[in-house]
Amino acid sequence: MMDFLRNNGQELFKKALEHLEISVIALLIAIIVAVPIGIMLSRMKRTSNVVLTIAGVLQTIPTLAVLAIMIPIFGVGKMAAIIALFIYVLLPILNNTVLGVQQIDSNLKDAAKSMGMTRLQMMKDVELPLALPLILSGVRLSAVYVISWATLASYVGAGGLGDFVFNGLNLYNANMIIAAAIAVTILALIVDFVLSRIEKWAVPKGLKVSR
Repeated sequence: MMDFLRNNGQELFKKALEHLEISVIALLIAIIVAVPIGIMLSRMKRTSNVVLTIAGVLQTIPTLAVLAIMIPIFGVGKMAAIIALFIYVLLPILNNTVLGVQQIDSNLKDAAKSMGMTRLQMMKDVELPLALPLILSGVRLSAVYVISWATLASYVGAGGLGDFVFNGLNLYNANMIIAAAIAVTILALIVDFVLSRIEKWAVPKGLKVSR
């Protein structure tokens, strides 16, 4: 294994960066889409139940099947992988955003309304800060998911550490598979650690969600 890493370390690092790029882009798009939609859905309980159910059903579709569906639409490459991964990591963030806002004390919302706050001001100054612990918890969960699932991005020619896995399977090279698995695990741990530091900085101690 050490000889393999010495000979292929540079290529492994390059693939790890590709893997991280795909994962981070998909995660950022999911955050940008899920948080505002989640806040809006929190005010519409029936609609939110329907949307979350649909999102949950989409997550049950095998990842390779979703990637295969993306190819005729986006072609092979990173775009197909990013859209597929976005679909898979959307639910935890969306679900936690809805729950986070719905769990805010109604008295606080009424107080904000009585102060003349607009809906946008309430979202920015009341709902988002108080829901942040649960939202970030969903983001951390999605981050671990997306790092793991991004391995399959190689199936649509998007690169990443999946190249090592698929090549290792084709060549019966266990070192390639093990090296990629270790790299994916390290990436997931690093991203989760970074997000935990962001959570610690952004969320007041009294609002933190126990994990």
